[in-house]
Amino acid sequence: MDSLFAAVRNFARDEGGITAIEYGLIAAVIVVAITTGFTSVSAGLDHIFTDIKTKLGVTS
Repeated sequence: MDSLFAAVRNFARDEGGITAIEYGLIAAVIVVAITTGFTSVSAGLDHIFTDIKTKLGVTS
């Protein structure tokens, strides 16, 4: 029974998992920022190419 309590204490004191969770959260924030940026750029490019297509008179 003492070994179970010792294992639980060691698990509670281990901070390695906390660091991994922090890195995971940072990576998730970076992915959201990149996705948002690409969405904005994509919408802008779509508008630019539609404008060019209209000025060239392309109907497809």
